[in-house]
Amino acid sequence: MKEFLHWVETSPFYGKNALAKATEYTLNRANGLKAFLNDGRIEMDNNPAENAIRPNVIGRKNWLFSVSEAGAKANAVCLSIAETTKSNGVDFYEYIKKLFRIYPISVSNKTLKF
Repeated sequence: MKEFLHWVETSPFYGKNALAKATEYTLNRANGLKAFLNDGRIEMDNNPAENAIRPNVIGRKNWLFSVSEAGAKANAVCLSIAETTKSNGVDFYEYIKKLFRIYPISVSNKTLKF
C-alpha cells in the first residue's frame, strides 16, 4: 500500500485527463483506502454491497413509472426485504410467508393470510 500510494503521489499525471482525476481521487481518499489495514473487520472493497444493489439500480428506470407513490414505497420495502434476506442467507419466500402469518394484510374487509 505504501509503494502504491508513493507511486500515485509521484506520478506525472496532471490536468483534467482521466488519469489525473483518478490520481487526485485516490490521494483524497488515501486514509479510507488504508482503513482495512488497521481494522480487520473492514472489508478491502465494497463489492458485495455494490452487487446487492445493482439489480435495483439497473431496474430503476422501470420503476420511475410506478402508478402511485404508495406503490413505489411498497416496491422499495419489498426490494429492501429481499436483499436483506439474501445477504443474511435467509430464504426470501419462506420469510415473506412467515411475515404474512405474523402480520396478516387487511384489504377491503378481508384478511389475507398465506
